Amino acid sequence: MKWFVVLSSFGFLSGTVARSITVYNHCPFTIWSLYTGDKNTVPNYQTGWTAAPLTSVTFDVPENWNAGRIWARRNCDFSSDSGPNSCVDGGCVGGLQCTLPGVLPATLAEFTLSTSDGNDYYDVSLVDGYNLPVSITNTAGCHIANCPVDLDPNCPGPLRGPNDSNGSSVGCKSACGANLDGNPTNSANCCTGSHSTPATCPSSGVAYYSYFKGNCPNSYAFAYDESSGSALWTCPSSKAAGYTITFCP
Repeated sequence: MKWFVVLSSFGFLSGTVARSITVYNHCPFTIWSLYTGDKNTVPNYQTGWTAAPLTSVTFDVPENWNAGRIWARRNCDFSSDSGPNSCVDGGCVGGLQCTLPGVLPATLAEFTLSTSDGNDYYDVSLVDGYNLPVSITNTAGCHIANCPVDLDPNCPGPLRGPNDSNGSSVGCKSACGANLDGNPTNSANCCTGSHSTPATCPSSGVAYYSYFKGNCPNSYAFAYDESSGSALWTCPSSKAAGYTITFCP
């Protein structure tokens, strides 16, 4: 699971079949939400926005929205810094409207809609680490993907951070993101190099996999977690589901 370059916020053509995406901030604090995706399937909404507590936005995405990702940033100040450090976690280059990939850790809601096999695919990913609880629900009665647990308090020491201005941890890195084995290009934690296939990168070789998967069993916890049967979820595209992403469900 790699980060995608953030798009400019051009709408798609009028009359194109669309799906509804709602992003709801159920957290008791402001977050700064954003999305990325394939440049050929662009939603009709700005790429980043401020989300006060208990507010939501709803926008349309193309029926064939591909490689869509939605996440949230915390403790942002774009007044003097539009770079990745403008937010305590989940930040990216470009300020409110990102122009380059984000920084780890961040909990991701991921989508690819209307694939050739007739399904939507969606998941809550912890592959790039964790910064907020997230759930994905839908209007079609399909499975809920989620990580509803706050993973910060018990995050293993080597994975903790970044920290806010009070010194409190506001993120939990993945073993890959924390570079625990020292070589991200040939890493059992990152499933790279000699570990780049499902056979050579089992979950048993990923440090702290059980912490993430044990707390959030309906999430995507490492690069090849599909084998768990509870990481990547499908919904028939014929149901034309709308999706709601809730932060702090």
